[in-house]
Amino acid sequence: MVASTYTNPVYPEYFADPFVWQHQSIYYAIATGPAEAAGQVDDSPKQRVFPVLQSADLVNWQFAGNAMLRPDPALGNNFWAPEVAYHEGLFYLYYSVGHEDKNHQLRVATSSEPLGPYQDLGEPLVALETCPFAIDPSPFQDDDGQWYLFFAQDFLDTENGVRAGTALVVDRLLTMTKLAGETKVVLRARHDWQRFLSDRPMYGGVYDWHTLEGPCVRKHKNKYYCFYSGGRWETDTYGVDYGVADRVMGSYSDAGNESGPRVLRSISDRVLGPGHNSIAVSPGGQEYIIYHAWDIGMEARRMCIDRLLWTAAGPRCNGPTWTPQQI
Repeated sequence: MVASTYTNPVYPEYFADPFVWQHQSIYYAIATGPAEAAGQVDDSPKQRVFPVLQSADLVNWQFAGNAMLRPDPALGNNFWAPEVAYHEGLFYLYYSVGHEDKNHQLRVATSSEPLGPYQDLGEPLVALETCPFAIDPSPFQDDDGQWYLFFAQDFLDTENGVRAGTALVVDRLLTMTKLAGETKVVLRARHDWQRFLSDRPMYGGVYDWHTLEGPCVRKHKNKYYCFYSGGRWETDTYGVDYGVADRVMGSYSDAGNESGPRVLRSISDRVLGPGHNSIAVSPGGQEYIIYHAWDIGMEARRMCIDRLLWTAAGPRCNGPTWTPQQI
């Protein structure tokens, strides 16, 4: 039976950076679990990483196991932000792995089944030598069938009003496991609300570090909307905003967000730091934004859903909510 109401969070356990996709009428959700976030994944080759949930209605979720076979332990113990694409009978799991918050590289694993097991293909999508930090890979297929990969990487320049820090880029996928090497900047941080940390030691210097991460692209009325999360994930300033472009490779503009994120932001004493979203269509045909948020005690990031609204001013959300909602 399909649920008619829900109350956030829709899953009670730690489930950060949630990505939801639908295959053969079943919803699947994959995320950064507590072990992946804390760097406490077991080194055993039989260990699987990334928790996966199943649901028939986007509301009631059941744990279905872990998705990916543990790759080479030398790659690191912190596994972040998995997303899955389905193409020509195979599921492709994109993720980053590194040592705490350093040396994260983008990788891909494949499986013939949505629940896995996914096997890492043995090579990075972007070499550490040319890109020493890359996270949050998000595959997007355009209407013509071409796939692209949006992700976040570090920048140190501060020309023309941009801030040093992590920001968003896009590249075309030649195949589902190889990038074209034509990386284009999608969005850079420009505002105080996007600050991650002042006086952060990075790359041999000290920077006023800003962060844009967690890209998620949706095409709506022939425009491309790149949703992203800005700020520091551990604080109540973290939230979801977007940039918009006429072409998938840009250029994108997030003008209008000077005072803070326009899609999701904290509600004092209720919901803190909503962010790192994906988007799915409900059984009733409505678009929902799926995201994580902290409880007031900042004990865990848990999965929430709320209706995505397309307004004359751009995409908005009627959340974050914490009371019973219709779906």
